[in-house]
Amino acid sequence: MINPIVKTIELPDGRTITLETGKLAKQADGSVMLRMGNTMLLATVCAAKDAVPGTDFMPLQVEYKEKFSAFGRFPGGFTKREGRASDYEILTCRLVDRALRPLFPDNFHAEVYVNIILFSADGVDMPDALAGLAASAALAVSDIPFNGPISEVRVARINGEFIINPTFEQLEQADMDLMVGATYENIMMVEGEMKEVSEQDLLAALKAAHEAIKPQCKAQMELAEEVGSTVKREYCHEVNDEDLRKAVHDACYDKAYAIAASGNRNKHEREDAFNAICEEFKARFTEEELEEKAPLIDRYYHDVEKEAMRRCILDEGKRLDGRKTTEIRPIWCEVSPLPGPHGSAIFTRGETQSLSTATLGTKLDEKIVDDVLIHGKERFLLHYNFPPFSTGEAKAQRGVGRREIGHGHLAWRALKGQIPEDYPYVVRVVSDILESNGSSSMATVCAGTLALMDAGVKIKNPVSGIAMGLIKNPGEEKYAVLSDILGDEDHLGDMDFKVTGTKNGITATQMDIKVDGLSYDILEKALLQAKEGREYILGKLTECIAEPRPDLKPHAPRIETITIPKEFIGAVIGPGGKIIQGMQEETGATITIEEEDNVGKVEIAGTNKQSIEDAIRMIKAIVAVPEVGEVYKGKIRSIMPYGAFVEFLPGKDGLLHISEIDWKRLETVEEAGLKEGDDIEVKLLDIDPKTGKFKLSHRVLTPKPEGYSEKPERPRRKPNK
Repeated sequence: MINPIVKTIELPDGRTITLETGKLAKQADGSVMLRMGNTMLLATVCAAKDAVPGTDFMPLQVEYKEKFSAFGRFPGGFTKREGRASDYEILTCRLVDRALRPLFPDNFHAEVYVNIILFSADGVDMPDALAGLAASAALAVSDIPFNGPISEVRVARINGEFIINPTFEQLEQADMDLMVGATYENIMMVEGEMKEVSEQDLLAALKAAHEAIKPQCKAQMELAEEVGSTVKREYCHEVNDEDLRKAVHDACYDKAYAIAASGNRNKHEREDAFNAICEEFKARFTEEELEEKAPLIDRYYHDVEKEAMRRCILDEGKRLDGRKTTEIRPIWCEVSPLPGPHGSAIFTRGETQSLSTATLGTKLDEKIVDDVLIHGKERFLLHYNFPPFSTGEAKAQRGVGRREIGHGHLAWRALKGQIPEDYPYVVRVVSDILESNGSSSMATVCAGTLALMDAGVKIKNPVSGIAMGLIKNPGEEKYAVLSDILGDEDHLGDMDFKVTGTKNGITATQMDIKVDGLSYDILEKALLQAKEGREYILGKLTECIAEPRPDLKPHAPRIETITIPKEFIGAVIGPGGKIIQGMQEETGATITIEEEDNVGKVEIAGTNKQSIEDAIRMIKAIVAVPEVGEVYKGKIRSIMPYGAFVEFLPGKDGLLHISEIDWKRLETVEEAGLKEGDDIEVKLLDIDPKTGKFKLSHRVLTPKPEGYSEKPERPRRKPNK
């Protein structure tokens, strides 16, 4: 009989989370089954016994996978099997990775694989908010060195109240949606979107999230105690030469400090100067000696460069490119640099440049989302591309990576709330990063805003974004908050804090913290400094284009939306789509229709006004109710000895009797010169109340001849013999 160890965590609203270990996946270094309601996640962690020789980084791989069977569904596609990770799964992986990675020991370089699998779901609770807790719990019950535990929660503000781990239904009503990862002592990771909230509101949400995380961390500590995993494995992944470390520092520090303080604004020149110092030191050794010592020299010199950059900022207030801590790099913008797209813009800030385009489409261009728990359609898309040439790297571009999906998602969250809810177009923004040295995702937000306004999209407010950094040495009170950070300041610094917003407030944020003891006072200072930077950048955007263009580009599609009674949807579509396809072929317009709010919503798109008007006229004719006394332009569908059948409204035929064609008496329909396919004006005389048949007349629309008698004398019949 297996006796698993179970810990229960109670959320502020009374719901509970259980962590169970010792029952499943026991050959992994650590495994935990997390359960909340009927949502169950299995997290496992395995680490290699030794590091791959030459590895000087943390080779962590986090995978999050949702099984379709968890919600009683079959996967889509031909194979009916789970395939490549969805964007949602990749984004969840990144949320967990960013909270875990900084907490592995600096000298631990063994490969670590964290796998989180959704095995059961009820469609009520959101599993991505539980993945970080499950992963950390698996590490807690393992012998893998880890300076945790951590946990992650989602905090949403609904009607002014903060809710921890809201349900899918609750989240729809929220004006703040934040994922927060933290240890018991410190916040480590933040990501989320907001509806133009203040800096103080964001801080309050972070505090509420951290208070909810603390008991979850404590439960993991207790779980580790019961399992007996508080003692971690011994390892030796670095062999150091302290004499060589000191020699590198003594020989290189002053030279590196001089480069850091030089204020050289060119990234590649600065990198070459730093590299030359290291190469000069290596020149002391023979090729044989360097085979052993070069990796150590590179590692020690990296530390020297980091220390020089940080001390230069803390002691002199000088940044690598010569700016002050609050200074933004030079900005230039341009709209409509490309004639083909519906909207385009270039945003350049220092050595970071985004060329963004906006494309307007119809309902047929919507993105269909069919994940395990999330189904629907997206009408606003944003894609971010980061080619190697943007940083001067000579390598091939191999598809879209996790980083590109994550950065694009952040920019998407920043902008999506500014697209009007009733906007008829599907909108796609594509940001191609042409240069990068710090915060290309924020450049995407700025360039995306310009491209949308250039396309004539009636966004509510322009959005700007900025990346903030932090330099704070352990044990020191002195610190520096940096506005508009460089790539090196991100890499060598302690924080990467991205904030986007309009003139009214914050729309999205993402934060990664690499230092312990980050107080709320420092966070508040960073947020207020970011606000100043955002407003400055926003001013540059509105100098370039103050508001959306009043009209679309000439080659952009025009869309008109009309509603029709629900019962006429089938009539507009026709059997097998025959009617709607015929209208599209005849007019050149694109027509889509769906039921919404108990009516039929019809979108008509075309590249010219006439095609749209023709399509609208035809649709209105289909849904029109025939009225006695109205005149219609119809088409003769068939000719009979007693008259002609005329389609006077789409799908509605009436009889034009031979006596109603002309005022004069006709022996045959052909005498009037009518034939099938002819257009003819008719008046609806009557609708039979029993059969619903329509009686039409053409003669009443023509002048009556003088002396016309309604009852002309007929020849008498000869008497029968």
